[in-house]
Amino acid sequence: MTDTTGNPTDTEAASGIDSTPRKSSWRYIGPGIVVAATGVGAGDLVATLIAGSNFGYTLLWAAIVGCLVKISLAEAAGRWHLSTGRTLFDGWASLGRWTTYFFVVYAVIWGFVYGAAAMSSSALPLQALFPHVMDLEWWGIACGLVGLVFVWFNKYEVFEKVMTVLVGVMFVVTVYLAIRVTPNLGDAFAGLLPVLPDEKDSILNTLGLIGGVGGTITLAAYGYWVNAKGWTNTGWMKVMRFDNRVAYATTGIFVVAMLFVGAELLHSANVAIASGDKGLIQLSDILEAEYGTATAKFFLIGFFATSFTSLIGVWHGVSLMFADFVARSRARSTVRGEEVASGARERSWPFRAYLLWLTFPPIVLLFQGEPFRLIILYGVLGAAFLPFLAGTLIWLLNSSRTPAEWRNGLLSNAMLALAGVLFLVLCVKQIWDQPWADFF
Repeated sequence: MTDTTGNPTDTEAASGIDSTPRKSSWRYIGPGIVVAATGVGAGDLVATLIAGSNFGYTLLWAAIVGCLVKISLAEAAGRWHLSTGRTLFDGWASLGRWTTYFFVVYAVIWGFVYGAAAMSSSALPLQALFPHVMDLEWWGIACGLVGLVFVWFNKYEVFEKVMTVLVGVMFVVTVYLAIRVTPNLGDAFAGLLPVLPDEKDSILNTLGLIGGVGGTITLAAYGYWVNAKGWTNTGWMKVMRFDNRVAYATTGIFVVAMLFVGAELLHSANVAIASGDKGLIQLSDILEAEYGTATAKFFLIGFFATSFTSLIGVWHGVSLMFADFVARSRARSTVRGEEVASGARERSWPFRAYLLWLTFPPIVLLFQGEPFRLIILYGVLGAAFLPFLAGTLIWLLNSSRTPAEWRNGLLSNAMLALAGVLFLVLCVKQIWDQPWADFF
């Protein structure tokens, strides 16, 4: 058992595990960059861009609150992994078989539809950059296959380095655009005050922006990336928390920069763009008209980096979770973070089987469109995941499953409860908005 005082126990000493507290340092940063890159996809940037287009700087505070909420969720997932030495799926399994059923259905349906969405999103900027090379569907297949080969043959260390480079590209592009549109800093600071727009459904729009900032299942994958980095005990707790804050500070910069672009470039000119990834292609055309071809192409490169990091991040992180699920189901015993840290999960057949599931079956959707009923189930399951994550983390981190020193405090419980209520409201709205009459 881990000694939660931070001193190695006899067992830890014998096995070479050092739980001496490390000081937080920039040189350890890694999993946070991965979760930030994976969590911020093209859809998140479009949602923030549209918020800026519709409301100017009014909802800037909501984007920042969204980052704070996600910090609490990722920190809780990382704290579970480090304080217990057990993986998150192992914790879920201890709550009852219903968690297993939910995860299996979610992983199968969500992964099938997300695979097509991620490939299509990554293909859009490539087709815009190279319009005469091949059709969108074939660009999508190429992106999926590159992601498959990359994740299949590389371990976490290489994966993290590539993600860091792509995040650097995303950072430079989004900050450059934010500076280029010359934001009104006075209005931006006023946007930090928590006020709602004077429009219909402003509360739901605000909640949607808060909930849409940076990640869904990737928040749960954060603990697995923490273990894959080699952080497996409480000695890494300060490092993990610093890493997590850096992740969502980075996320905050991305979304605030895009809100600036929406507020200055679209809101002031009363220009509307489409929701979804194609809205970024429209933005590219607007940038070309305003600032020239070079800026538009520079933006498309950043668009590709944003989409492709989400693709390979899910290919790696959710495959790790699926491999952990299979290991727990087969062994029916406690699974440890050390098993993830060893790299054994990345070489296992369940990891690679889920990689194949994310890549090949979704290709059908690229050519035939997305089945109506499947999309409804995908939307409902996606909306239900974050209430599930917040609720189960509250349960796990307030129980005897977690060492007393690392259980939730008042602030952690308040933030997780806020997240749970927020995402539950959004989940109910998502379910309510589905065209169920056409489903049956």
